[in-house]
Amino acid sequence: MNTLLVALLSALRDHRWLRLLGCAFILSSVGNGLTQVVVYSQLLRWHVSPAILTLAYLLATLPGFLGSLLGEKMCRRYSPFVVVTLAEILGLVALGFPAWGITFHNLPAMLAVQSAEAFFSGMIYPALTLIFKRGLKANELPAATALETLIFAAQVLLGVGLGVMIINRFSLITLLVMDAFSFIFSAILLMFTARHFIKRYVNESRQPAFAVALKWRECSPLQRRSILLLPLLAAVGTPVMALMPALAQQIRPDETTGLALPLLLARSLGQVCGPLLLNSQKLRQHAQSNLRLVGYLSTFLAGYFLLPALATWNLAALGAVFIAHLASNVVFALGTFSLLNHFSQPQAASASGIAWRAQILVAAVMSLIAAGTAEIIGAINALYVVSLPGILGVVIVLKRSGR
Repeated sequence: MNTLLVALLSALRDHRWLRLLGCAFILSSVGNGLTQVVVYSQLLRWHVSPAILTLAYLLATLPGFLGSLLGEKMCRRYSPFVVVTLAEILGLVALGFPAWGITFHNLPAMLAVQSAEAFFSGMIYPALTLIFKRGLKANELPAATALETLIFAAQVLLGVGLGVMIINRFSLITLLVMDAFSFIFSAILLMFTARHFIKRYVNESRQPAFAVALKWRECSPLQRRSILLLPLLAAVGTPVMALMPALAQQIRPDETTGLALPLLLARSLGQVCGPLLLNSQKLRQHAQSNLRLVGYLSTFLAGYFLLPALATWNLAALGAVFIAHLASNVVFALGTFSLLNHFSQPQAASASGIAWRAQILVAAVMSLIAAGTAEIIGAINALYVVSLPGILGVVIVLKRSGR
């Protein structure tokens, strides 16, 4: 079977710059995951309200809107490697926020690092899309989809996984120091990646095209659908993701951290495994099937709807979350592939930026709705009340967009 994993391994064998790029971003993803463990564990130890926990999730996404605007604009003037390297260096500097927050019991400082990391992730996304589009051939784009999925899932799989295992053995400041080294080594690897990438263009006598702005009214129906896939995923997934810490808090008030962090780990395992099992030759077919997309998103919701009933059985609860994100990240992979496949190289950065910003706006609105609802009726009830209209909205939008 020609899975995305096979496509990725083949591309990694052929492109040294892709191997270096993957290592660089996996390293920084470990750092981001450690930051997430530090922030959420400290917030849970401070027994903050469900609204604060949901706000932390919102701040981990919303600033990415501005970051993607900056990243997209920089890609029109500078190499995308300049953008991603700068983002890693700034991510290192931002670690001063949680260090300050832990030392002086400062809640705004703990939340500020979430905003900073979201902003830098927004900068990276259009630049990373442009790198893939410039460096890979059309038949290698499934490999880019697989690697992009791995990069973002590694944040929780490796970073949170490592954090969960060592959080009780080291101080939070020590975790931040480890985090800092991951950013340093990532920036160094990106510099080497840029060097090999430039050599490729020189050897092939190819000059990369500048990124150009893309306007919605100029997009074809297929291109518009490609841009909408990630925002639709956010409409269904955001309330659940935002409510996860509050759900753990309500389900097990006395063992909140013991439940929340393993759930984060199960989440990322599903995020990694789901897309890699897709057949790389059927990505277009899956991305254009409304029935499949709604089925994947419904499976995601079903896993979380069962969570309160399964919470007394750890393995069952973790399994439900794993299957949920197995399904949701298939949609994520299909969305990223559509962006890479249906836009030209000059349009790629702008298209991904538009999708990223739309995803963030949807996530922001749904997070606020989830937070307000959870304060009134509790996190478990809010899970059902907010999620069901989300999946209904997805069905309506997909039906109107056509196949």
